[in-house]
Amino acid sequence: MNAVAPNPLSKAAGWMNGQALPTRRDESFRWSDMARALRAVPPASPPSVAPGWPGPFEGLADRELIFVNGYETGPDLALLGSETLAVRFIADTVDTAHLARLKIEVMAGHAALLLESYEGRGQGYFANTVLDIELGEGATLERVAVLDEPEGAVSVSTAVVRMGAEARYAQTVIAGGAKLQRHETHLHHPGLGARARLDGIYLLGGARHADITTAVTHEGLEGETSQLTKGVVADAARGVFQGKIVVAHGADKTDARMRHDAILLSDRAEVDAKPELLIYADDVSCAHGNTVGALDEEALFYARSRGIPAAAARTLLTQAFVAEVVERIQHEAAAAAAGAWVERRLEAISA
Repeated sequence: MNAVAPNPLSKAAGWMNGQALPTRRDESFRWSDMARALRAVPPASPPSVAPGWPGPFEGLADRELIFVNGYETGPDLALLGSETLAVRFIADTVDTAHLARLKIEVMAGHAALLLESYEGRGQGYFANTVLDIELGEGATLERVAVLDEPEGAVSVSTAVVRMGAEARYAQTVIAGGAKLQRHETHLHHPGLGARARLDGIYLLGGARHADITTAVTHEGLEGETSQLTKGVVADAARGVFQGKIVVAHGADKTDARMRHDAILLSDRAEVDAKPELLIYADDVSCAHGNTVGALDEEALFYARSRGIPAAAARTLLTQAFVAEVVERIQHEAAAAAAGAWVERRLEAISA
């Protein structure tokens, strides 16, 4: 536990400078082979102006940062007080690659909302995003991210989150998939009364691939972490969930719980899940659970017997299945926007 692990942000940024792309031989990428999806990093994306389409959280933010093809319209450091910040990472290009970097600091004692979206037009691009997030002592951050990208894109987001004592961090990631789409979060949990929630939803159709990967390290006494991830996978799509919680030596009285559940709507659909608990401390309360299965046939039959068409019945049942995750979003307007996006995506993949 004393070994210094490689900085995931430096590693991710290095892909743009010739560092080898991860393959299935890399344990954390065994189900998301970037080298196979990309072969090689494409040439650099050209600068572009912000397109005119609205983001999924239109009108909800106090201020907005827009990155287009990796080029930001604002500063690369966002200091947050008690406010709502929307960050849009937009790719508007074909067969090129770009890197976007952003550091976010929530000042001690303040409560902020981060509305994050990954949006794309075009095909064949590689969008690589690196986020460094820090919460001061007693700070609160709720982060809601919607990943809405084309089927031919490769998109990777890597975030490192550091929490201060008594901080509160909540994250909800909603992924629609792409050729390869990966959202990765590394959380350094100090204990010391801090609490974290890391939730996710992936909704996949066609041949889309989405990977939600989290790694939480409890480093001190009396920390709490709760995770809930749900997926719905149709056609020949593939969903990946990897969740690791490490309770370090001395992080006694940690309370950490993780749950992942997925529904397969097709015999060709695939879900790969790897929940992990690594516990090196005493007097802890930790648990994880994982299920993957089909829709409840009895519930589907009951809906059909009430005159509901098959596609509508599947949509209703899958909406009920993922609703628990959306309902855990504390900000009502953000929850409503996220719920609307989820509903549209489920209608598309359940049809």
